[in-house]
Amino acid sequence: NDTPLGVGRLACGPAVGSPSLALSVRRSEAMDAMRVFCAVCASLLMLLSSVHGFSTLITFDVDGTLVSSSPGWEKGAHGRSFIHAVDKVLGRDDAFGPSATIPELLESHEFHGSTDGLILMRLARRLLGSSFDKDVASSKVQEMMREMYRFVSECDDKQVGTGIAPLPGVIDTLKSISESYDDVAVGLVTGNVEGIARRKMKALGLLDTNVFTSLEDSQGTEWEGVEELRFLGGFGSDYCSGSIDDFSRNHLDRGEQLAICVQRCLSIMDDPSQLRRIIHVGDAPADVLAARSYVEHSTKPTDLSVSVVGVSTGSYSVEELSDLCGDEVEGVWLPIVLEHGEGVGNRDIFLRACGLLR
Repeated sequence: NDTPLGVGRLACGPAVGSPSLALSVRRSEAMDAMRVFCAVCASLLMLLSSVHGFSTLITFDVDGTLVSSSPGWEKGAHGRSFIHAVDKVLGRDDAFGPSATIPELLESHEFHGSTDGLILMRLARRLLGSSFDKDVASSKVQEMMREMYRFVSECDDKQVGTGIAPLPGVIDTLKSISESYDDVAVGLVTGNVEGIARRKMKALGLLDTNVFTSLEDSQGTEWEGVEELRFLGGFGSDYCSGSIDDFSRNHLDRGEQLAICVQRCLSIMDDPSQLRRIIHVGDAPADVLAARSYVEHSTKPTDLSVSVVGVSTGSYSVEELSDLCGDEVEGVWLPIVLEHGEGVGNRDIFLRACGLLR
């Protein structure tokens, strides 16, 4: 009871200068050092994740390439949004009735492989008849595409997915790319309005593969309600020539969308010179010709090689696609068309065509 308070406290632990106290101090210092090390590693990982180093960019068309269309697609949210937008923005009489669909109003070549902007313009001419003013329609095509998106944004995922579905095997292939190829950037090059393309990818589960290269909030276009779904691409809403009688614009407009996608990819790279090749994947003649047109595009980096992988999982045959490919030019242009029925869903065949699997 006469022991001083300080001595009693000291007696409960190791004596000053004892080996056990020294060991305890060293352990504490080691733990502090480990915490600092972990914090530094976490910071480095965050830094590295924000720096993109891609050697290859793969761009996918959507309809017929990643997604199949069954009878009734025109009654889904995307199909119905066209006529809604023309009605809402330009107005028309009801001679065709509110239930008229795209296949009933346009010839196949007017919408297959085309872009949403050009389809809108052709529909407007058909629906408005003699009152159609091309200059007025062209000046309002962006407004019509916004109205298309507003229509789709009010639909649930089931309505968005009506008449369409991922092609067999596509999800597994996209997952493989996401999990195994860190140096590959992936985006869409599609005639779809961007906001609608985002909704399609979400509704069909393709977004869940995490394959699409994400963009920062400051990049790309704002689409209310799908801001968090922002990813790399070139879309129908990015460019529309308005030239509805020149059917070469079906692929030339898409070529501009491809150029936009490449520029967006380069803009997020720490060293743009690392990007060595672009591979566009599509099922339509417009996809093959769009990739060919990009070879001569004014914005294409000199050392960037261009390839197309044609797939016959849509409305066109292997022969139709092959006839448009032209000759290979080493280091410049490499066209590949898969065999009949083969596409993105045939994982090993597709990855080998892209040079990702030896």
